[in-house]
Amino acid sequence: MVLKRSGNGIRFLIPLMCGLSSISIAQAASLQAMDDQALSDVTGQALMSLSYIAPTDSANKMSGQGVGFYKLGMEAELELNANIKKLQLGCGGVNGAGGCDIDIDNLSLSGLADTRDGRVGSSAKLTNPFLEFAIKNPDSASTRVVVGLRLSAERALGLLTLGSENSDNPDGINSLSGALKIKATTGTARTAGRDMTFNDTGMKINGEIKLLGSLLKPDFDTNDYNLQLQSTGANLSINSTTLYGTRMESAKLTGSANIGNLNFGGNINASVKIPLVSLIPININANGYISGLRANLDITEDLGFIHKLPLNNPFSLSLQTHQVHWPGAEYAANQGWWLAIEDQIDIGQVNPSNPIEVTNDILKQTVPSLSRYLTANAPNCPLASCIIAGLNIGEVNLSSANPLYFPIKDLKLATQNFAPNCYGNLKFC
Repeated sequence: MVLKRSGNGIRFLIPLMCGLSSISIAQAASLQAMDDQALSDVTGQALMSLSYIAPTDSANKMSGQGVGFYKLGMEAELELNANIKKLQLGCGGVNGAGGCDIDIDNLSLSGLADTRDGRVGSSAKLTNPFLEFAIKNPDSASTRVVVGLRLSAERALGLLTLGSENSDNPDGINSLSGALKIKATTGTARTAGRDMTFNDTGMKINGEIKLLGSLLKPDFDTNDYNLQLQSTGANLSINSTTLYGTRMESAKLTGSANIGNLNFGGNINASVKIPLVSLIPININANGYISGLRANLDITEDLGFIHKLPLNNPFSLSLQTHQVHWPGAEYAANQGWWLAIEDQIDIGQVNPSNPIEVTNDILKQTVPSLSRYLTANAPNCPLASCIIAGLNIGEVNLSSANPLYFPIKDLKLATQNFAPNCYGNLKFC
């Protein structure tokens, strides 16, 4: 049929076919028969493999929904080094103007390396990549339809970076649809120093004070105080979590913190309730430190502050017309484009680059515990000399108090620094 359609093709194919025939004859003449013993020493493996999971199969996580899965795999290891300036998938349509299922700036994939030369000279390794189709009604030629397509690999080993640099401004992930498991981690942080006044809290500080040794232990309260809280360190413990959702822009992380000794000092204008004398105003220069502070962390982190994802796990990028639970995936993929990384990702230690602000809401949680402690453990003002020399409150141990609720937003993480996948001085290429 080919010979009839093109005269030029005839003149080209005839010598080509003759050449192939002569090669085949020569090769056939050199072939030798192998006995069973020789064949037993030979192994082989197909480059491509095809598998099928029926709608009723026990491995099908969508059993009863009439969806089967066809998988075409490559039994090989692929290496890839890539830079993508702008990755946008699933934009517009049902997502509205400007809305994208996946929107990432400056995405780079390389081997595991922390230097420019190391990244440029290495590649991520994709073991057994495959293409998979989700088919609705696969047994019916008239009604079957493709409801999902997945690109995946059984294992990805490499470094995925997002954005151009780790800075105080979010950069990289603008929106993400998918499932990413974040491994539990630890870290250290410092709180920013600040003043604490009645205007900040709207709450009185009260307690007891020892006068004349322990002969008098009158109550006091004050709505006139100005205490300077010093900066202090904190040890952080961040819980593991799974980021799951459509068009996510931020991550919710939880954890706890043990706050170091918090030094304070400043003026307290107190009203001391001395029996038979009524209220005596006393201006005290007080100092001391708070110990044993604990906090429950509630971190809202813009995804643009997550830049460095070491990969050593299965991953997939899929598109589906409705929610599909792909084989081997822990979570179902929502409608639209979906990125899933199955194993936990280690984001490194959570070490904020900048001090964490102590808000007024946090101070309001501290004042009642401070008052209870000063009532149960009255500081001593010997011979009223503390009015002149200052009152040393000493240690205020709040280890038995309830943990503070400590919300944090958009931390720049010191461990998210990364080397560009470029030679020279370019941040992205």
